[in-house]
Amino acid sequence: MAPAPDPASEPEVGPGASPEASPEGTAGLDADARALASTLRLRILRMCLDEPLTNRELADRLGKNPATVLHHVRTLVDRGFLAADPVRRGARGSREVPYRATRKSWDAPDFPGMWQLMLSTFLEEVAEADPESVRMTRLGVRLSPAEHDELMSRVDAFFGELAARRPTPEGRPYSILFALHEDAGRLPRG
Repeated sequence: MAPAPDPASEPEVGPGASPEASPEGTAGLDADARALASTLRLRILRMCLDEPLTNRELADRLGKNPATVLHHVRTLVDRGFLAADPVRRGARGSREVPYRATRKSWDAPDFPGMWQLMLSTFLEEVAEADPESVRMTRLGVRLSPAEHDELMSRVDAFFGELAARRPTPEGRPYSILFALHEDAGRLPRG
């Protein structure tokens, strides 16, 4: 089994993995893809990125039934996307298990519909954000293949740099979504 990723040096979601990267091969990558194929699970990973949260805390923050959230938490734990921190005692002496994102999802496989899932998750999160904190830009450009490659190289390098930084303890958490697509409405008709 591969060693657990260093949480301080790896980002949460990334470019995808090859079958050789999984000790389980293609079947393992398929199981990982199924585990990530839920906006709720992606939101759980984001919430547990910088602080460990219990099932109850996750359910409260998400406005969901704890039993429903526990199903999703167990799926993420089973595939190594979440890891349990040491058990702690709750307010009334109950046993609580906090979970932390392992950042394994950075190497998760791309799968059909992944971009729609990531976008849906982002839209759910941004709908709950303070409108004053949201900044968006939309731009149309024409790029040669070389310019496209340069853009993607620079974007990948920038995201890699951000992902490699240690979290700033007093920093505010932010989410970033980058999307690039051909503008079908502007392509020449042939």
